[in-house]
Amino acid sequence: MREHDLSGGAEVLARTDRIAGLALRHHDLSPDATATLINVSENATYRVDEPATGHRSILRVHRLGYHSEQAIASELDWLEALREEAGVRTPRVIPSAGGARILAVEGPGGERRNCVMFEYLPGTEPSEDRLVDDFERLGAVTARMHRHARSWRRPPGFRRFHWDYDAALGKVARWGRWQDGTGVQGEARAVLERLDKVLRERLAAFGRGTDRYGLIHADLRLANLLVEGARAPNVIDFDDCGFGWYLYDLGAAVSFIEHYPQVPEMIDSWVRGYRTVLSLPKEEEQEIWTFILFRRLLLVAWIGTHSAVDIARELGAGYTDGSCELAERYLSGSL
Repeated sequence: MREHDLSGGAEVLARTDRIAGLALRHHDLSPDATATLINVSENATYRVDEPATGHRSILRVHRLGYHSEQAIASELDWLEALREEAGVRTPRVIPSAGGARILAVEGPGGERRNCVMFEYLPGTEPSEDRLVDDFERLGAVTARMHRHARSWRRPPGFRRFHWDYDAALGKVARWGRWQDGTGVQGEARAVLERLDKVLRERLAAFGRGTDRYGLIHADLRLANLLVEGARAPNVIDFDDCGFGWYLYDLGAAVSFIEHYPQVPEMIDSWVRGYRTVLSLPKEEEQEIWTFILFRRLLLVAWIGTHSAVDIARELGAGYTDGSCELAERYLSGSL
């Protein structure tokens, strides 16, 4: 088990629970406030409840070795700028009683974890029967984020990592090698090798001009969107934000559901919404499935290195099999 892996078992989660409890003491909360684990992925996320008032907030306990404090501060800077300058509703940071946005909390054995408290935003994850409509609104919100990223003067010392080919699928793959993914063997490996080669070539040809590559959310999947009626979705969890292709945000938006029959209609809806804010040239639109398959292959790697996370365990080798089917269609030009 890697020391920074939060998905390593009950012992690791017990230590993380302890750190979450200690973090609550640094905030202006009632003594009976509780922290309930709601998600484990790169970090551990807790819902904080104060029974006497009904007030809720969200606590994120960062895993070891994923982000420096400077990188976390950079994420929070963009989160605030998007809310204040671009009209994108993102969660506000709730500082500690001492005014710190980022708390370094020391747990048992001297282990120190960075923790951040956020406001609890209303809304629910987009439902499957509304995805086409919601994706038009998501397209417009994504374009507002991209427009802001292009013009925003980043604070001195701003640090976020990249989601280019090397970081995602290359020798320094951040989430592990897709070749080590669950069920990647035999014919599946051969198909995905072909896909990898074509993706590398297409991405190199697409280029990294400033009109195509910049600061992105990088994880706009359904779980990170909160919808309320017909309003634009609230956007949460910027932990993976960094520098990448703008179209990667669309690839991430269909994470785990790339095979749904309504995805082509969802893409059309997203593009329609996006173009209400920013232009999207036809030659870029034609590469959308390149970015969907780029993200999908990255998720094959992620599932292989996050086997203790619920969704990774549920998807398993079936996700690899589905990736091969999509890859064959993409490589044959039928997508």
